[in-house]
Parts: sequence; C-alpha cells; structure tokens
Amino acid sequence: MANPPQPSLGYAVTFTPSNPPAEKSPIPPPPSISTTPPRPPPKLQQDQSPSSIDSSNVPSPANGVKSGSPIPHLSTPPGPPVFTSPVRPAAVPFRSSPASPQPVAFSSGSFLPTSSPPNLSNGSVELQQQISDGTANSVPAGELSYVLFSAHKKKQANVPSLGFGALVSPGREISPGPQIIQRDPHRCQSCGAYANIYSNILPGSGQWQCVICGELNGSEGEYVAPSKENLRNFPELSSPVVDYIQTVNKRPGFIPVSDSRISAPIILVIDECLDEPHLQHLQSSLHAFRNQLHLLMCFLVTNHQLRSRLKALIYGSGIYLSQIHASLPVAHAIFSSLRPYKLNLPEASRDRCLGTAVEVALTIIQGPSAELSRGVVKRSGGNSRIIVCAGGPNTYGPGSVPHSLSHPNYPHMEKTALKWMEQLGREAHRHNIVVDILCAGTCPLRVPVLQPLAKASGGVLVLHDDFGEAFGVNLQRASTRAAGSHGLLEVRCSDDIQITQVVGPGEEAHVDTHETFKNDPSLYIQMISVEETQSFSLSMETKRDIKSDYIFFQFAIQFSNVYQADISRVITVRLPTVDSVSAYLESVQDEVAAVLIAKRTLLRAKNHSDAVDMQRTIDERVKDIALKFGSQVPKSKLYRFPKELSLLPELLFHLRRGPLLGSIIGHEDERSVLRNLFLNASFDLSLRMIAPRCLMHREKGTFEELPAHDLAMQSDAAVVLDHGTDVFIWLGAELAADEGRNAAALAACRTLAEELTEVRFPAPRILAFKEGSSQARYFVSRLIPAHKDPPYEQEARFPQLRTLTSERRMKLKSSFIHFDEPSFCEWMRSLKLVPPEPS
Repeated sequence: MANPPQPSLGYAVTFTPSNPPAEKSPIPPPPSISTTPPRPPPKLQQDQSPSSIDSSNVPSPANGVKSGSPIPHLSTPPGPPVFTSPVRPAAVPFRSSPASPQPVAFSSGSFLPTSSPPNLSNGSVELQQQISDGTANSVPAGELSYVLFSAHKKKQANVPSLGFGALVSPGREISPGPQIIQRDPHRCQSCGAYANIYSNILPGSGQWQCVICGELNGSEGEYVAPSKENLRNFPELSSPVVDYIQTVNKRPGFIPVSDSRISAPIILVIDECLDEPHLQHLQSSLHAFRNQLHLLMCFLVTNHQLRSRLKALIYGSGIYLSQIHASLPVAHAIFSSLRPYKLNLPEASRDRCLGTAVEVALTIIQGPSAELSRGVVKRSGGNSRIIVCAGGPNTYGPGSVPHSLSHPNYPHMEKTALKWMEQLGREAHRHNIVVDILCAGTCPLRVPVLQPLAKASGGVLVLHDDFGEAFGVNLQRASTRAAGSHGLLEVRCSDDIQITQVVGPGEEAHVDTHETFKNDPSLYIQMISVEETQSFSLSMETKRDIKSDYIFFQFAIQFSNVYQADISRVITVRLPTVDSVSAYLESVQDEVAAVLIAKRTLLRAKNHSDAVDMQRTIDERVKDIALKFGSQVPKSKLYRFPKELSLLPELLFHLRRGPLLGSIIGHEDERSVLRNLFLNASFDLSLRMIAPRCLMHREKGTFEELPAHDLAMQSDAAVVLDHGTDVFIWLGAELAADEGRNAAALAACRTLAEELTEVRFPAPRILAFKEGSSQARYFVSRLIPAHKDPPYEQEARFPQLRTLTSERRMKLKSSFIHFDEPSFCEWMRSLKLVPPEPS
C-alpha cells in the first residue's frame, strides 16, 4: 500500500505536502530497543481488547481530563517582549522563586473562561477508564497529559470552522512517570504500530491484533497465557503510555556518572560592547549565575579579529574545559575584568562578531582537531549549550549585517547572513548543541538575522528590558533545563483519519521503513530538541465516513535523554465516534481547541499586515461556528453561539486583541519573538499567552480568581495578571495610600507571581506599578473593557461586582477613561451574534 501524502509541517512556515522519496533518508528507521540478556518469563497481564471493553460506561481517554472538568494550567516557557524602560539593577544574588515560599490560598470566587481553576495540577486530572471483561481498571490519565485532543469524541464528518486536532508534548515530565520496559517492543509487521492497552490478545497463541491496521501479529510466545487475566503484568497492555528504554551507550565522550549532564559543557558568549550601566547589571547576573554551572567556558564577543587571535585555541591540542567549582576564582576574575565600551559610537554601530564567537564555541565543545589532538578523543558534545548574552546586532564577520538599514547592499547582505546563521544552527544541532540567545537593552537587535541560529539548533531567542533580574533568572534556567536529543516523533492513526498540518519545533522526516514494515503510513517528524516546554500542534480531518465505534491514535517518540539513555515513549489513545452534533459539541475542550486555532492562525501571521488579516479570520471563524452549530434568535437576524462552546469566543477575543495579533506590542521584532515562542510552546504556556489569568488579592494573603476584565481595577485592591510572557502586579491608588496594607499586598502578590512562574522558561518579566502610573497601561491594555457593558451584563460576567457597595461601584465606574475599543459583548454583537451566557 502506498504511503498517503504527508501533511504540511510548520514552525514559522508551512511546507507543502509531499510523498516520501524512494531513496533512503539520512534518518535511520525507528530502531528497536536491544534485547537484554536472558530475561525471566514476564508476569502475564490481561488483554485490553476493544471486544472486551464494556463501552456503556467508558469515559473518553482522549485528553486525560474528565469531560466537563476545566483543564488545569501549570506554567511552562515564555519570553518577555521588550518595552523601553529605565535600567533596573539586578538583585544579587537574585532568586527565581521565593526564598521562603508561603502557601497562597485561593478563595472560592467565581471565574470565567479566560482563567484557569484555582486547583492547579501538572496539566491533567485523573481519567477513569474501564477496561476488561466486566472488571473495571483505572487508567491514570495523568499519563495521557502528553496528548490533549480538542474533543473527547470525534464527529464522523469534518467540522472545518471548529477543526479537530491534538497537542502533543513529547518531552513532558509528569509524576509518576510512564512505566519503564527494558526489552524489545512488539510491533506490527505491517504498519509498525506497537502492541498496546487496546490490542486484542489471543492468550492461547499469544497473537495480538493491531489497532491501527487490524493485522494479526505474533509475540514470540510472550503473550501466551492461561487466560486474559494473566496478561495484566505486561505494562504495555495495562497503561496507555510506556517507555521502552535502552541504557547501553555507544557515544564517545560519555562519562558514566550518576548525572551525565555533568559531562555536557555550557559556554557563555558575552557581548563586550556594552555601556557601563548595562555592563554592571550583566556582571551582577553573571556572578550570581556562576555557582549554578557544572562546566563553564567563558568566551567574549569582541570587536577584534577573533580567528587570528584564537587559532591556537581552536586548532590546539589541549582540553580547555574544567569543572566550574575548581575554577570559581578564575570565573570571578573573568566576569570582573569586563570593561565598558570606550569608543564614542552608537550601540548599533559597534563591531560585534557574534557569529564567529558561536562558531569558535562549537569547535571548543567538539574538542581539538584530529591531526593535532595527540590521541585525545573529540567530545560528542551531547546536550551541550551555548548561551549568547547580546546587547546589539551582529555587525562584523560571517552572519553579520551592516550597521545601517540604509546601506545600499543591505537586502543582499541580510539574505546572506540569514543563510549563514541557519547553517551554523544546523551544524550545532548536528552535534547536539543548543544555542540560546538572551538579548537585553534598547539597541535594535535585527531579530530576523539572529532567530535562525537559535531556531535551527533547538534553542530560543529571548528579549529583555535589561541585564537585570529577569535576564539572570533566564541565564540560570537556560543552563539547567533538561533537553533530549536525536528526537523522532512517529504518528499513526486509524485509516479514516489524515493529518493535514503540523506546527512545532521540528521538520518532516522521510524515513524508509519499507524493508521492516510492509505498509507503514506513519508521519515522521524530526524533532530539533526534546524539552518539556515544547509541543506539537496536529490538525486532522476524516477521509471518509467513519463506520467503526472508535478511532485510534498512536504517538511514538524516540530520543536520547539527558542521561544518555535511548528511550522510545509510546502513547496510545482511543476516541469514540459520534454522529450527534450535540454529543460532539459537549465533548469539545474549549481551551485546547482555542490553542489549536491560535497556532494555525499565528503560523500565517508573519508580519503586522498578516496579523490584521488574521483578526478578520478569527471574526469569520466565530461567525461560522455560530451559523453551523448555533440557533437563530426568533424574529431577529442575530444568532446564538452554541452554549456547549461558551468559553471559546472569549478566548479567541483575547487572542485577536492581545500581543500575538493585536496592537499592544509596537515593534515587529518583539512580535516575531513572541510568535516563535508561541508556535513551539506547551499547552499551558500557550493558553496563558492567549488569555491572561487575573487574581485579586484578598485579606490574609488569599487570592480570588476573576475574569480578565477591567472591572477588576478596584482602587482598594491589588491584582496579579499572568499573561504568560509577562506578569503584572497592579496596586490600586487607595491601597497604595495605606503604606502598611500596600507593602503586605505587594509582598503577597510578588510571592504568588514567582510561584506561578518558577518553572517557566524563558522566565517572564514581573512588573509592579500603581494605578494611574505610565506603566499601568501595559496592564490595562490586556484587560477586556467590560466597563462599557450595561450593568446586568457586567454582573453576569463579573459576579464579584455584586459584593461592592453602591458607592464603590460608582467610584469604579467614574475611574474609567473612554476609548473606542469594543468590549467582548460589543464585539459579538458586531458579528450579529448573541454573546454566550457565562458557564
């Protein structure tokens, strides 16, 4: 059977579907885990075949979330957009989380769709799934948090405006983790799928039926058992997620210690062309950072010709890396020796040979050249990192652009620089070296030139206001975050389903598996890196009417983890099919659907003009959903939005007016950085970047979660607004006037902000300001202007208003300044729709 056309993949671009070429790919076929030495007979386990499942009371295993339950949100990575502001000193030593964390209590206040529930978890709740011949077994759906579907059920026909898809987080770390199997997996000889919890097992012969293609396969006698009950002890037949692991390491340079990350060097590439204020803050951050590293090589970006000065270093025969604890005084001396830039040149005109510096850093990690190494083996560089600390653009040497945009040859030189930087990033990726670029200051950085270097290597580019505390936190987190390598994602699904688009940190891989599997229809994606902070967005459609009661999806992720173990993580999901529109709509997960829609939309919003077009696309999508699934108001031209999707339109309204598509961010470089972060981000961070989370401080350090509306700007309160890449603390004027209360509220808010973001990379900036200050505009612009709505709608969508006295409400109403931007209800009416009732 010929392989079907492959879907388009997207990171910042989407490529055209293509048939896999006949020639062999450089990416090897999925390797089987080596068989371990003679193993004892496995304990047998019950068959989890579809035929033995009581389907009358089986909740869907799609998302690891009970139907009707809100999806918890934990933080993950982001990167703060830059706003010009005065340089703030770094705290030394700064802390990325509170020194003495205090429990933050949440009151049971009401909340609306834009906010996540107070009871945070690691992205999932328990899913009860009943499997067996009348015996109920609980499958912990925490494991299924690796995959989130936009609906718990699949409608038999396509729903274009709403769409259907999944978010896959291959490197997600959950506790407890998947069950580990140290033996070869059983795979279908036809399509390559793995034996799993839904496979129909014949215990008499040990044969198992593939859920993807229906082929019957042997198990070399391993699944032979007296009864299905005896098959329960096989992890792959009892859990939807398992890890097949091989710990034999054949890579040169591997050091078998308890934490092999110790063997992976971290190199800093430091901009030496900084003015004194920025340099002082950078030095503070570097001094606070140096104790966090296992290995360090410090390298300076300078305005001299690096290659001639460093020939001996690059082509020498020595090893130039050492344990940081053995050379702390040297690191301290290097950081202290940095001096401010002395020439009288603008920041953008100073010679920075950033590309050459990264090239040299790659060479240092790889080790001395073979001819001059005197028997020293070159290091493989597995999971190594280069962290670039830059305060301006690359203007000297390979990959550079002219100082001035008006240079007559600028377009050609920029094109050449883009190509060179991408090649350098690919070279880093080939050696398993990630390049992160941490930028700070107010100098234009020419982000389009730097972005390909970080992207191609699997790293990130982050913008900061300065080299202060947020920069220092990101420096620490960049150096310590775990990243796998050699990642390959295989996606298999029932024959009725086709994958139409993939967005995420990877590229299509053409893998020739014909010799191993006769009819392998899989989509293969080569992953640039394997990190908890990332996810892939998969859009899917049905090819034809689905006749079966269930459809199956299997995701297999092969990668080497930070301990140099080779892992094959297999995730199998089963979704029931429905023909009823209402049953399908009730199973839709509004927040997952909103993130999938947002990623498809942002992929096309490459510049400001595209972003404006995408705002109109959002409008048309919302109208189309209402026309297809809603109902017309009697004696009116208005349509009611379907009540089952009541959360979705407000999430999409936040998307169209927020920093991703709206006009909050002024500079295109900032929008580009945000866009690239969002396209790769995990579900939790993606949702926060779309819709902010609003928490109002109450007495005794508790917080009440409220809708992200401007009605929260009450003068006697303090409010925390978490928008993914930024966290704002707003202090009302009346509260600020009371010094004691203000200090207590600010401390509680800052503690909460740090706890909410302590695992994010990049770390968001945290800004605190008073009502009426110039910085308060950042906060106000991200809230829905609900003060424009009539009182009955305000109370329905923001019930906390009912607790205010008449005097307080009048004072709140008089504090707002009129402007033209519509509220959510006004926007819905402009589309000829009735706003959905709050759930």
